[in-house]
Order: sequence, then C-alpha cells, then structure tokens
Amino acid sequence: MIRVHALRTGSVFVRPSQIIGRAPFRRLRPFLERGWSAALPILAFLIEHPEGLFLVDSGESPRAMTRGYFPPWHPYFRLAVRFAIADEQAIDVQLRTLGVAPSDLRAVVLTHFHTDHAGGLAHLPPLRTLVSRIEWQLAQGVAGQVRGYFLDHLPPGFRPEFIRFDANPPAPFPRAMALTSDGAVMIVPTPGHSSGHVSVLVTTPAQRFLIAGDASYTEAALAARAIDGVCPNPRSARKTLATIAAFAEASAAAARPFIYLPAHDPDSEARLDSAISR
Repeated sequence: MIRVHALRTGSVFVRPSQIIGRAPFRRLRPFLERGWSAALPILAFLIEHPEGLFLVDSGESPRAMTRGYFPPWHPYFRLAVRFAIADEQAIDVQLRTLGVAPSDLRAVVLTHFHTDHAGGLAHLPPLRTLVSRIEWQLAQGVAGQVRGYFLDHLPPGFRPEFIRFDANPPAPFPRAMALTSDGAVMIVPTPGHSSGHVSVLVTTPAQRFLIAGDASYTEAALAARAIDGVCPNPRSARKTLATIAAFAEASAAAARPFIYLPAHDPDSEARLDSAISR
C-alpha cells in the first residue's frame, strides 16, 4: 500500500505579490508592498511505500525564530517574509507523531534548497538526501545566501546525492528518476521557482499525487498559469506549469484523479485528506 502524509512544520507569511507575480517590477514588488498574506503552511510530505519511507522536503527549523538565524543584511528576510514555527513543529517531532523514527527514512528528497524546504535537515540524522546538482551549485557562497540557501544551517559534514534523471519519464515530463523499483515514486524536473527545482510524483492504482514544492504556491496559480513574484526564470516557470497542467489533464482523461500538493497551499492538506478518504 502507498500513502502520502502531510507534515506541517510551521507557517510563513509573505507579501501577496510573491504568491502571484505582478508586472512590472515583478521581483521588486515583494520588497515594496505593504500587508501580508494569510498564514501559509510550510509542508513536508512523507511517502509510505512497500520499499520504504521517503520524506519530501524537511520544512524549516524552529531555530528560524531565533535572532541571528538569518543574516541581518539580507533584504528579503528583513522585509518580505515572517515565520511562525513552534518547537513541536520540527520535522523530527512531526515524524514521531506518525510513529516514524527519523532514522527509519530510506531517503529525503529536496524539491529545492531554499531554507524553508531544507532547514529541517538540522533535526534529522545523516540520511541519503537527494537534490539536483544545479541547486547544490546555486547554494554555494554568498551568492547562495542571497538566493535564500543557507548551508551553515545544515548538519556538519552534510553531503547530498545528486539526482540522476535516468528513468523513462511519464509524459509530458522530459526526464525522471525512479525512487522505487515499480516506478510508483519518481522525481521529475519542475524548474522555475528555482533553476534546479524538482517535484515528486506518486502513483497509486487509483490516483496520482504531485508533491510540488514551490512549482506554484497554490493550485489556483497552477490553473491560471500564474508564476510567483520571486522566480528567476519566468519562461521556465510558465513551461513547468504548462507541463504539470497537461499531466493533470491526461490523468483526468485516464480517470485517475490528480492531487496537486504545493508546500505552501493552505488547501493542500484538505485535498490530500479528501483523496485519502475516497
């Protein structure tokens, strides 16, 4: 049996223009805009498969609430984002609420290396951790910190395993990596929000789940093909959204429901619960 569980590792508040990017000055607006979004979840996802347990993203750490966790010079973390994370929302605690010891995980997949998706690694033991080579390269040095990647928050000695797109991909995705021998759990490229962004496709006999990280912030944004306000490559982001939408349409045509699970969509948990209860 294959199951997907949502793990809420806290909440984040961003400027509304980050959720749906608005021209002109799309990437500048989140720094100038007043007002905040409603609380958005910071979700990680646990996949149960007969071959083992897989974690997609690790969420953010409660340490993000402490002074000095983010560099004081960073304009985005000073002006455009706020976190609300309790100690009991750390990823290791969330796993244990499901009866899962972190050491029982077979692998962790990071959709990308932004701190609210990778910061929770500090609460996990050394594990096989898969990330795209592009993300790891972009995370290096001061330029990586500017992009929102903080390698100093990772466990000492951390080294990722790079994703190898060597499996036959499900159309229309161009490439894939199989995490399980039956191909029920696959990593697919979804660049846009970051250049090395990936998503995880979970296929069951009745449904297909796409654990989508920040491919878009909401399902509504996917439907509107609306890119976010911070992605560095709008063309790549729009192409990714079109690919996901085409996959969803193909799933519907095959009478296999498609459940879209972005990490910050307030409705992701409800969609997942509804799918599980069917």
